[in-house]
Amino acid sequence: MITDDLHLLTGAYALHALSDEEREVFERHLAGCEACAQETAELSATAARLGLAVSVVPDRETRERVLRRITTVRQETPVESTAPRSGRAVLRARLLSRWALAACLAAAAALGGTAVWQHQRAESALAQAHRAEQGTAQISAVLAAPDARTRAVALPGGATGTVVISHGRDQAVFVVAGMTRAPAGKVYQLWFDDGGTMRSAGLMNPDRADQTVLLRGAVDGASGMGITVEPAGGSQRPTTLPLALTRFPA
Repeated sequence: MITDDLHLLTGAYALHALSDEEREVFERHLAGCEACAQETAELSATAARLGLAVSVVPDRETRERVLRRITTVRQETPVESTAPRSGRAVLRARLLSRWALAACLAAAAALGGTAVWQHQRAESALAQAHRAEQGTAQISAVLAAPDARTRAVALPGGATGTVVISHGRDQAVFVVAGMTRAPAGKVYQLWFDDGGTMRSAGLMNPDRADQTVLLRGAVDGASGMGITVEPAGGSQRPTTLPLALTRFPA
């Protein structure tokens, strides 16, 4: 049964412990919940790290060494049973022995690649969690700055926006709710307004209607900010008229 509080499912999702129905519901929630997205990334990274803590990465020569030794090491002679064995039983035993040996060799050969893959996945997840943590810390610092000033931003389609600026930290944050999805192949791009010259301040997440974005780069005396629709990946200069253009609060 799906819980009424989807925020409680981050741990189960990170450990792949949800049913298909629960996972689909939670992933829809995850797309619009920044807090759950960050917590899920951190829990996934932690789970991967714990898995690595008990794994052993074999040296690169393990497979070759096993294959060389198998040609020189004689298989231990089986203990003879007092009961007579049919030719079919002997053949079956030999086939099972060969199959088991082949399976062991395949496992030994694959172990190194699996461990490396796990390690790479863990490192990638940790890096993602670290970036998310850094971004969240910077956003929190701007919002909590003693000199933080806010101003509402008029947006189309009924969306609501607020820009928060800290001149002491020389940074700005844009908070938006109800943003409509950008057209296919397009993305919303943020800009600093340097006295009429627009300087890129980063891209918004195209999959989230509600988000909090740290404008990329220092405010550096910019008088305001703008938002345009640009090709996926962004542009060096605005290619469309701004959807919104507002001055920073003093």
